[in-house]
Amino acid sequence: MSAVGAAGGAAAPRRRRALIGPETYELVFGTVYTGLMTNLLLAVACLPLVVLVVATDVATTWPLAALAAPLVGPALVAAFAVFGAFSADGSTAVVRTFARAWRRHLRRGLAIGALATGAVVVAAVDVAFFWGRTAGAVAIPVLVTLAAVAVLTAVLALVAVPEMPDARLRDVLLAALVLGVRRWYLSAGALVILGLLVSLAATRPAVGLGFAAAPLLFAAWGACRFTLRAAARP
Repeated sequence: MSAVGAAGGAAAPRRRRALIGPETYELVFGTVYTGLMTNLLLAVACLPLVVLVVATDVATTWPLAALAAPLVGPALVAAFAVFGAFSADGSTAVVRTFARAWRRHLRRGLAIGALATGAVVVAAVDVAFFWGRTAGAVAIPVLVTLAAVAVLTAVLALVAVPEMPDARLRDVLLAALVLGVRRWYLSAGALVILGLLVSLAATRPAVGLGFAAAPLLFAAWGACRFTLRAAARP
């Protein structure tokens, strides 16, 4: 019985190794590579903003950060294109996909990023103005809501741009606004994830930009993509 038990115990690891085939290892390494390389490319594409966040006090250099913030637009479009290619067929051509999408959608990404940045900056300045005033009890919630809607619309539009490359920017923004508001309980999850990423990148840039950016952005991309598709159904 001991010999049989020993043989069975030795065969169990071999069976487990047989179940974990080359495809599983390839998927794991491809996922890790895609995530780390996307993080690196995002940092490079947003380098001026990254330098400001890491090397300066954003509370005093926020005007420069606002000027650099629109660079996030095309970088996110390119990252979402990478996620789409990886989800569709497991493509790990991260650099080529990122560079191609960034170059193709640069103008749209910058425009969407600039619109979102402008809306957030105006809302933040107005909140600072109304803070501590009697009218602030009414104005501040409205301003924060408008800023959140602007960010949500921008993120949904950036997700939609690689999938609708021939659509007009005005149509993309309008569709993102309508669909995002209509299914706010779905798209709000993307805002929470992005807020977590921004907080992590501001407090621990190495962790946020080096490791957490791709997983969190992938989760936000999935939520936004589901929002767009679910809301588009009759």
